[in-house]
Amino acid sequence: MTIEELLAFAGRHPYLSLALAGLTVAIVYTEIARLFRGYKALRPAELTGLINRENALVVDLSPSNDFQRGHIAGSKSVQPSQFDVDSKLLASAKSLPVVAVCRTGHASASAAKRLKKAGFEHVYWLDGGIQAWQQADLPLVKGRG
Repeated sequence: MTIEELLAFAGRHPYLSLALAGLTVAIVYTEIARLFRGYKALRPAELTGLINRENALVVDLSPSNDFQRGHIAGSKSVQPSQFDVDSKLLASAKSLPVVAVCRTGHASASAAKRLKKAGFEHVYWLDGGIQAWQQADLPLVKGRG
């Protein structure tokens, strides 16, 4: 396919061409924003390494009944409505790796953003949440933790 053929296609299909250009800009913007947001998404295997190597604090934002049904060993339960970056639990961990976790990864991404804004140095979130952890066949602990 030559450049002339592409230009001819764009001339015949202006809306498709605009849609392609818009999607390309959106993808580039999203990827650049991800690089500069200051916190990083982790896959389950990366999280296990961070816990083992750097004694990461794992904060689980799942509802308490979900937390009791299964959570990552050593994680601390914090209700989303009570998540406070100035809490006693988090205040001592400003220089440690802190990993926000929830059931699906949505609430934890928001919590990671708040932690980074509050001055935490090493902030992560578990991409896909506990569901991704289970899909990776990693164990969960039952009970209050």
